[in-house]
Amino acid sequence: MVLQTRTAAKAEVNEYIQRVLDTVIQRNPGESEFHQAVKEFMYSMTPVLERDPKYIQYNILERIVEPERMITFRVPWVDDQGRIQVNRGYRVQFNSAIGPYKGGIRFHPSVNAGIIKFLGFEQTFKNSLSGMPIGGGKGGSDFDPKGKSEGEVMRFVQSFMTELYKYIGPDEDVPAGDIGVGPREIGYMFGQYKRICGGHEAGVFTGKGLTYGGSLVRKEATGYGCVYFVEEMLKEKGMSLEGRTVVVSGSGNVAIYAMEKAMQLGAKVVACSDSNGYVYDPQGINLETVKQLKEVERRRIKDYVQEHPHAEYHEGCSGIWTIPCDIALPCATQNEISEESASILVKNGVIAVAEGANMPSTLEAIDIFLQNDVLFGPAKAANAGGVSVSALEMSQNSMRFNWTFEEVDAKLRQIMSNIYRNSMAAAEEYGYTGNLVVGANIAGFLKVADSMIAQGVV
Repeated sequence: MVLQTRTAAKAEVNEYIQRVLDTVIQRNPGESEFHQAVKEFMYSMTPVLERDPKYIQYNILERIVEPERMITFRVPWVDDQGRIQVNRGYRVQFNSAIGPYKGGIRFHPSVNAGIIKFLGFEQTFKNSLSGMPIGGGKGGSDFDPKGKSEGEVMRFVQSFMTELYKYIGPDEDVPAGDIGVGPREIGYMFGQYKRICGGHEAGVFTGKGLTYGGSLVRKEATGYGCVYFVEEMLKEKGMSLEGRTVVVSGSGNVAIYAMEKAMQLGAKVVACSDSNGYVYDPQGINLETVKQLKEVERRRIKDYVQEHPHAEYHEGCSGIWTIPCDIALPCATQNEISEESASILVKNGVIAVAEGANMPSTLEAIDIFLQNDVLFGPAKAANAGGVSVSALEMSQNSMRFNWTFEEVDAKLRQIMSNIYRNSMAAAEEYGYTGNLVVGANIAGFLKVADSMIAQGVV
């Protein structure tokens, strides 16, 4: 009788979850990335709702998948030929239950409402896992900074900020960078915000330059944090990064500093990529060359072989996952590891995968990793280093104070260790020992959900 009751309760919970999923898909047609993020999260909620029906009673799932606010706006700007161009800007303020909205701004042609919502949804739980008092938000535009002059980028950013400034503030919504938005773009945004609002309100952005309120370790934080998370996963199994072969997708900020930290901990990184293709260097990637190409000269990764002719360049990105490695760090973009790529990685003996990008593995790929006992660090946990140091930057701005590189790095390492341990503890408590996907989802959810209940219907 008890078993039948539990089975019936589980079926009832699963029906409820499916109803919420159906509503999300119906209300947000065509937004496949958002649907995917919600599905991955919802599949972890069954044991939580079975144990504590109050989350159903308070309709937390229906509320948590709906953004508190979605802002869409026109961004007109003038190019170097004097022509007026028009892009679309977005800011989603997803959930403020545990603090002001916090999340990056992305400039990329692929940006649309669905991608911004998926990123804001993920950010809510990532920020919760960080242990910092920050809610979830995200923003961006379909503007592509590649190939644009400095003047064009500045004029676009100023136009973008002329609308966005109305909705942000140090205690309301604090943007940062993301794909296509680095120190240059943040500087222009901050300058335009000051121009409109007056005063030097440093806490309204993170990822700022060190000369005007930025934090040490911020540019390294997401990449370093991802590798610190891998270190924790390996340590649990009595292993380390020493002597391991690593493949890292991407060659932007996250990838560069994931490679740097992996190398510092004794690993050999043999491949990295950009949106056109990837380089394979069996002798080990020369990080200084990559930094020069990407951070200084803004060139393509294919030019790496001009400096290192023994290396190989291959067009297309997915082939990077055919390179045998012990550790795979997808640090480029969403859905870059397919089911097929995951199967190849497993066949080639990968032991650990940690997501440095947002949702870089498809649901099918994640299943492949989990079914084959690959240590898997999901993005909302392994990718949380960047926003964690952003929150530390906010703290320093509030105090008008700066910590040293070593102090911030130590805090980051401790935060990533805490995220790992809290996720593992939640997975074990709810019957999914070792499953960090379920554990991270549950640990992130509980803090937000309990705060929402405590604050009433808002």
